[in-house]
Amino acid sequence: VIETLDISDLWCRLLPEWEPNRCRPQRNAYHRFTVDRHLLEAVARAADLCDRVERPDLLLLGALLHDIGKGYPGDHTVVGMTLVHDIAQRMGFNDDDTRTLVLLVEHHLLLPDIATRRDLDDPATIRWVAACSGTIERLHLLSALTEADSIATGRSAWGAWKAGLVSTLVDRTEHVLDGGEVADVTTSSKRLAVNSELMARYSAGSAPLIITDGNELTLVCADRPGLFSRVAGVIAVCGLDVSEASAAGENGIVLDRFRVTSAFSKEISWTKVERELLRALNSRIAIESRLADRARSYRRPVEAPHFLEPKVRVLNEASENYTVIEVTGPDSIGLLYRLTRTIADLDLDIASAKVTTLGNDVVDAFYVRDQQGNKVTSREDVAEITMALSHALVPTSPNNA
Repeated sequence: VIETLDISDLWCRLLPEWEPNRCRPQRNAYHRFTVDRHLLEAVARAADLCDRVERPDLLLLGALLHDIGKGYPGDHTVVGMTLVHDIAQRMGFNDDDTRTLVLLVEHHLLLPDIATRRDLDDPATIRWVAACSGTIERLHLLSALTEADSIATGRSAWGAWKAGLVSTLVDRTEHVLDGGEVADVTTSSKRLAVNSELMARYSAGSAPLIITDGNELTLVCADRPGLFSRVAGVIAVCGLDVSEASAAGENGIVLDRFRVTSAFSKEISWTKVERELLRALNSRIAIESRLADRARSYRRPVEAPHFLEPKVRVLNEASENYTVIEVTGPDSIGLLYRLTRTIADLDLDIASAKVTTLGNDVVDAFYVRDQQGNKVTSREDVAEITMALSHALVPTSPNNA
């Protein structure tokens, strides 16, 4: 219907705010449609999800307008909130429905961003999403909009892994909005039991315990400075990418878990990874040299576009017990190794990490504490972290870019 109205030059008379978005290209690597086409695709996908929400009308209109600010100067979300408020009032929606539509625009990226960049076992994460959503009804609208928006974005924007993370986040947030305790959903007793069992199997001085399952690598061994970065380096040397990682430890024993992906093969050659990892743990592999060799042998067919400006943010409000360091910028071979090695050089312990790849850019989040188990709060230390990681974002060789 909208396409017919548009062809007849009637659509922009009904919705003049649409005009700046017509045939407007998307300036990122993962959107496959122009802005106007993406919005129409999002509505079509949202139509299949109406049975999941109490107000299908708000879902469909939210899907239609969530990116309408992209045709205007400034932050498209902030601009879109003002536009949608005026549109909703003009269409006769009451104040509560108008606030809901504005909220859908304001937080249309909330669930996917939090699910892929924050620790879902951290109570602060769930409380934040609950506060942003406000009600279960609005949470369900955000959830359906997230799926519709992602599917309409492109093939790589929505898959089983991302859908599972968003589903977990929504379930835990709904539990809290329904009056439940956040601790009931953020502590995985099963995972804690598995960790304890694995650490009990390892005895000090014995060979490292390496377990692989699907696309997950678990390492149990004696703790040492820079261990996390060394494992990340080995994974990069083997041509794999880390999508998520966590660390736990007690009594000098550490358990590191890495979820990995391969851009070149569906099946992961764990035999090679285990062999190289054992060599690295015995300091018999020059990780930096190996990564440099891999970077020199890698050539992109064309100049790769980057859309995220290099940035380092140190956040102490994002977690109850950890400082969250969020790093965004161009991806490069060995980047995770450089970042985690720099964090280790700053005498910070990494408890968990979330790694998100957006085309040729990355958004990495690290949950860290100092050697005393405290957050990093002094302005001098925050400035030092920001400077050091900003340097680590830059590849040591032009061939790495």
